[in-house]
This record gives sequence, C-alpha cells and structure tokens, in this order.
Amino acid sequence: MAGEIHIPTLAPEVVFQIGNINITNTMINAWMAIVIFLVLGIMIKRAVKLRPGKLQNTCEFFLEGVLGYFDQVTGDRKKTIKFLPVVGSIFFFILLSNWLGLLPGTGSISVGHNMLLRPANTDLNLTVVMALVAVISSHVYAFMAIGVFTHLGKFIQIGTIVKSFKEFKNGIGAGLIAVFTAIIEFAVGLIEIISEVAKVVSLSLRLFGNIFAGEVLISVISALVAALVPTPFMLLELLVGLIQATVFAMLTIVYLTVATSMPHGSEEH
Repeated sequence: MAGEIHIPTLAPEVVFQIGNINITNTMINAWMAIVIFLVLGIMIKRAVKLRPGKLQNTCEFFLEGVLGYFDQVTGDRKKTIKFLPVVGSIFFFILLSNWLGLLPGTGSISVGHNMLLRPANTDLNLTVVMALVAVISSHVYAFMAIGVFTHLGKFIQIGTIVKSFKEFKNGIGAGLIAVFTAIIEFAVGLIEIISEVAKVVSLSLRLFGNIFAGEVLISVISALVAALVPTPFMLLELLVGLIQATVFAMLTIVYLTVATSMPHGSEEH
C-alpha cells in the first residue's frame, strides 16, 4: 500500500523555536554538516604527523585531487592555495550537505506536521548566501590582488568620460570619437555590474533547483513504491550532489580568477 506523499514546500519548515529564532529543518541539516566538519578538522589536526596515518593519507588524497582540478582554472598553484579557503569550504559544505539529505529519516521523520530533516540546499536562503559569499569574495580578492581603483575601473568608467573631453583640443572629430568611445565603455561597465547580480541569481537558483527537484522526486517515489525501488534514484542523487558541488565551486574559482586578473590592456600600459 502506498504511503502518504509528503511533497516538500519551497520554503523550509519551522521545527522549533529558540526565543524569537525559528529553527528550520534545513538549518538542522546545515548544522549537522558544520559539526561533522568541525569534528573532522579536530581529528585531522591531531593526526597530522611526518609519517601520515590512514586518515591523513585519505584527506591528502582528496585535497590533492581538489587542488589539481582548481589548478586547471587558475593555472597557478599559488592562486589555487590562496583561493582554497573559500572555494574548498564551499565545495565540501555543499557536497556533505547534499549527501546528508540522503540519510534515512530525511523527509520521513516528522515533528508535528513538519519534517525534521531536509537537505540544506533546498533552502533558497542558504544558496543565495553562498552565492553572495562567492561573488563578494571575488571582489575582496581582486581588491587585494590588483588594487581597489583598478578593480573598480572595470565597472565605473566616469574617469574615461572626463578624459575624453580633453581630446577636443586635437579637433572636434577626435573629441567626438573619444566621447562616444567613453560612453560605450561606461555602458559596458554598467552591464558588468548587472552581470555580477546575475552571477548571484544563477548560482543560487541552479543549486537550489537541482537539489529541490531531487528531493521532490525521491519523496514521491518513496511514497508510491517499495523501499528498494528508490535506491537507484538515491544513488543518482549522490552523483548529482557531487556534480552540483563541483559546478558551484568551479564557477566560484572562475569568478575569483577573472576578478584578480588585470584589466585588458593594463599590462601593456
């Protein structure tokens, strides 16, 4: 007999409250991932030796694999290591939080009328925050790498318009061309600003949409058919979780790499 179908809602469900703070089921899964990382980090720190044990060897194996993939984007191991705290944290958090969403009881254990556990990345608030961290970090790294004014010059081209008027001393034609070029560059800067907003929207919605769709699919199939039938779909979700973590992390490191590169033509200047 088919069980009751519980379709996850777009908004996370409140499980309980601490004072005026609502604790949702996605927050529980997110904090589970954070606690696991904290415990694992303490264990690795205590296990680090000149002659590594199994835990250290395993962690170094995964770290070298991640660094190798990131090097393909940055082209520089120094840059990769510099970006690793942000990109690596995002990658492993998304990966673990996605996989925790497949734990037994997720989507089936309820407190009152609400589910106790739900994949953290089915909360749009969380995916938007991670996207903001990725995009804002790219600008912070750019400020440190190429300078505040150089980086802002990729977006705000008011100085170019002011300088273009000086070209009128070389003739009306030269002045008009310079002003027209400066206006185009200013418009391109505005488009670049819009693209930064688009990065946040695309990153957050892509991750949220894929993980939420997978959770709905598993919930429906689990309620309609026997326990063994959803297993292939859960294995597929393991792969999807890895792919989504990889895509998010790789796009983040692309943004970081592009942002910390000098503007076109500045090297020659």
